Amino acid sequence: MDDWKTRVTQIRSLHPSPVACGQACLVLIYAGTPGGSEIGRRFELVGEELIIGRGADADIQIDRDSVSRRHARLYRQDGNWCICDLQSTNGTYVNDMPIQEHCLRDGELLKIGNAIFKFLSGPSVEAAYYEEIYRMTIMDGLTQCYNKRYFMENLERELARSARYGRPVSLVLFDIDHFKHINDTHGHLTGDYVLRELARRVRARIRKEEIFARYGGEEFAVLLPEATQEAALEFAEQLRRLVEHEAFEFEGDRIQVTISVGVACVAANGHKDIDPATFVKMADENLYRAKRAGRNRVVR
Repeated sequence: MDDWKTRVTQIRSLHPSPVACGQACLVLIYAGTPGGSEIGRRFELVGEELIIGRGADADIQIDRDSVSRRHARLYRQDGNWCICDLQSTNGTYVNDMPIQEHCLRDGELLKIGNAIFKFLSGPSVEAAYYEEIYRMTIMDGLTQCYNKRYFMENLERELARSARYGRPVSLVLFDIDHFKHINDTHGHLTGDYVLRELARRVRARIRKEEIFARYGGEEFAVLLPEATQEAALEFAEQLRRLVEHEAFEFEGDRIQVTISVGVACVAANGHKDIDPATFVKMADENLYRAKRAGRNRVVR
């Protein structure tokens, strides 16, 4: 387990700190790997200036190889918190965009190395913090889609509803082809970007009643209530083309990404005793058939 150390030192100023902006904090939502005891940790922003970095003298210390010793500077300006990159090796990102200097707004995502924080500010920051903690119990911090736990709970409910009312339900399971090669060739920061960008593209295609989740690692799942096998196959093929159509670009690297997809369906008035684990296994077996058949394809 990585050792995180946090020291926040108040810097004296000749001018009083502005109070109109209320409290502000950073909340760690992703630490480089899913899960971890540090997820949800709050870093209060006090004083006029704070240094974020790997060095022992940093006010907010992030013990990660992807973080520079003095990575970024947080400072107050006109009652707001701003961030400035300190010529770090891997850059500072806000909402996935590289920045040199940026005035932070409530709810924005700040990426330092491969750690991701959410910036919270304003008079209701305490309530926002606890809302974020709840959100983190159901969401994946890196991709901002649902996590496996939330997905499985909804899958169980949807299968029960399917059995009760005799309606179809479909499951689409997919993962990124040769993802280890992407990490090994381009680095884990690029791998993280591919996961986030893939999730963003897919999320734009998801309807309100559908559940899209990171199932684990580079594997994702989509639950399609009341979708027939034909509709699920059409949806899966759309996702496959969506990912393949446009290359992923990160810091000058252009990566062609494809996915393999497995589809499972319970037909209307179909199996009444199928459980979530069995249903996932059906889709997973089809996913691996797609892998064995050459990848970048859909199998049912």
